[in-house]
Amino acid sequence: MKFFCIADEDTLRGFRLAGVDGRVVSTAEESRQAIEDAMRLPDCGIIIITIAAADTVRDMVDKVRLELDRPLIIEIPGPAGKPAESKSLRKFVQEAVGIRLSQSEGP
Repeated sequence: MKFFCIADEDTLRGFRLAGVDGRVVSTAEESRQAIEDAMRLPDCGIIIITIAAADTVRDMVDKVRLELDRPLIIEIPGPAGKPAESKSLRKFVQEAVGIRLSQSEGP
């Protein structure tokens, strides 16, 4: 399975240096089209998308996450960093499943 990055130019440049293909986006329509195109790739297992790009198509991102087995969508901060109001993975799972997840303490 391969990765596909959907991001701003600077973020995508870094991923391309690591051998990850992707697309530069700046609008909701570009983000939506990039996700659709990535999903058509037979070997795309993980879509890496900046939080800013994902926020422009939040309905689509949530639908893919909740209804499809593949690809896995991972949101990452862009150059501006992580927004203060962004959800953690724990919060997303709690909302999706409807149960509270306890935080376990490690050694």
